[in-house]
Amino acid sequence: MYTLYTRPGSGGFVVEAALAMADAPFRQIDVPKKDPPDPAFLAVSPLNQVPALTLPDGCSLTESAAICILLAERHPQAGLAPEAGSPGRADFLRWMAFMSSVLYPAILRLYYAHRCTASADGVQAVKEAAIAEMDRGFAIVDNALAGRNWLAGEELSLADIYLVMLAAWHPDTERARMAWPNIERLWGKLRQHELMRKLNAAHDMWPQE
Repeated sequence: MYTLYTRPGSGGFVVEAALAMADAPFRQIDVPKKDPPDPAFLAVSPLNQVPALTLPDGCSLTESAAICILLAERHPQAGLAPEAGSPGRADFLRWMAFMSSVLYPAILRLYYAHRCTASADGVQAVKEAAIAEMDRGFAIVDNALAGRNWLAGEELSLADIYLVMLAAWHPDTERARMAWPNIERLWGKLRQHELMRKLNAAHDMWPQE
């Protein structure tokens, strides 16, 4: 059995989706934000970040993109990602790496700007730069989605769920939905997806429709 450490509104959203789609048994532990952090949780996640996943063998894994890739490999029957060797596999790996290295860090800089500057006067500048980086990254992904139903391959994958999770964290979602119509088209499909609706009810990522 897996153990998922998470909290509502976090990157645990996509990991919960992966576990549910794989029909994998897991127990969920909600980790409150604490200062100082819980030493027991630091043994699982040294940066005190969620999500973190303890595997059935007792090893623990952090980083939501890495967790998604591993679960896709461990549960190939679930179709969490294009299979190895298929044309969509390269796109899946590319976009998971791009989103986790470009978009996710920019989002963290926006919401935790105080960690990125030693000057109280620098917080606003960090936030503005973070939003600009987010916008640049989302525009690249939106362009890649032109003429395509899904980000990687011919079917829904965790890359699509990861993308809409990040899009939901944009500070101006109404502008985002107007600015990137291809992302909005994909997001619109997932807003009607039964599992996404269920997870959104728990995480409150976007307004219920």
